[in-house]
Amino acid sequence: MLTDVPDLQCRSISKSFADFNAVKDVSFDVPQGTFFSILGPSGCGKTTLLRMIAGFQKPTSGDLLIKGKSVIDVPPNKRPVSMVFQHLALFPMMNIGTNVGFGLRQRGVNRSDIEKQVKRVLERVGLAGVAERPISSLSGGQKQRVAIARCMVLEPDVLLLDEPLGALDLKLREHMKIELKQLQSEFNTTFVYITHDQSEALVMSDKIAVMNNGEFEQTGTAKELYYEPKTAFVAGFVGEANRFAATIKSKSADALEMATAQGQVLHGTDAVGGLKVGDTVNVFVRPEAVRLSRKAEGVSGLSNAGQGKVENVLFNGANSQLILRDELTGAEMSVALPQTGEFRDLSRGNLIHFGWEYLQTRVYTATGGPHGH
Repeated sequence: MLTDVPDLQCRSISKSFADFNAVKDVSFDVPQGTFFSILGPSGCGKTTLLRMIAGFQKPTSGDLLIKGKSVIDVPPNKRPVSMVFQHLALFPMMNIGTNVGFGLRQRGVNRSDIEKQVKRVLERVGLAGVAERPISSLSGGQKQRVAIARCMVLEPDVLLLDEPLGALDLKLREHMKIELKQLQSEFNTTFVYITHDQSEALVMSDKIAVMNNGEFEQTGTAKELYYEPKTAFVAGFVGEANRFAATIKSKSADALEMATAQGQVLHGTDAVGGLKVGDTVNVFVRPEAVRLSRKAEGVSGLSNAGQGKVENVLFNGANSQLILRDELTGAEMSVALPQTGEFRDLSRGNLIHFGWEYLQTRVYTATGGPHGH
């Protein structure tokens, strides 16, 4: 049953080490049964934040509540949280069942109950009947599931996952993203997931917080962060983007005309407000927002249109891209190759027309302030 009290609440959490502020006044709520990811580059403070939730580090200030109760003075082994690390920390000398039941033994649960609970949780992670097998007999993905089973058998209110797919190869990582999301719904447990990999966060999460320099820049759904980034950092970190430095030349209503130093004219929108003529801005355009056409008429209705020469074709199946060089200014652009197959024959040196709508242009003040759509 869903209650109104979030499983996890962080209230103005800060952590300083000597003269370094690792986490600065972070507040957020995670409702019951949510898959919540904290996404950010290495060194942004996300692991420090996770360690404070787990109880391995004490915040310098602020409060942490689990199911509405403050756990700030509760030691890690007494908190209703479990943690899965990147390096899994399974015990190689114990078999699978003994690994999974480890926490229950620490709690003094009787043997037959442990066996029942271990059997049940192994079935739920798709590893029925393997309790007697050694850890060494498992693949990377199976070890991952054993590590999750070992946490889930303790029925934590919150499961913390610190870059848990980091050590897996790409193919397995892709598979485990889907599997983790399914396991999370299956157990209906609140997951707080740390990653620097945007595709992991976008695919799995109900909500994502983008963290930078110890602070949350923006929190929202995957779609909100992708289509409506509030800052230049979020626009650049979530998804691919072409970037231009430009100056605003004119503004009418919310439509902007900008020029780059190379003389390229760009049209965009001041969706959030506050930009003015003369401002230096950062302009972002997604590669898939750019349309291609063999004829000028194909893009003539678009507010940003030009002709480019194909510098390179980066073939990657469904994610193939073209690198174009604008004929007029020499600016380089990355454009997603449409899936229709009509531009399959493009190769280096070909000329092609391109364009995009002004509403697809995101504009931010060069200081990275929240201006843009």
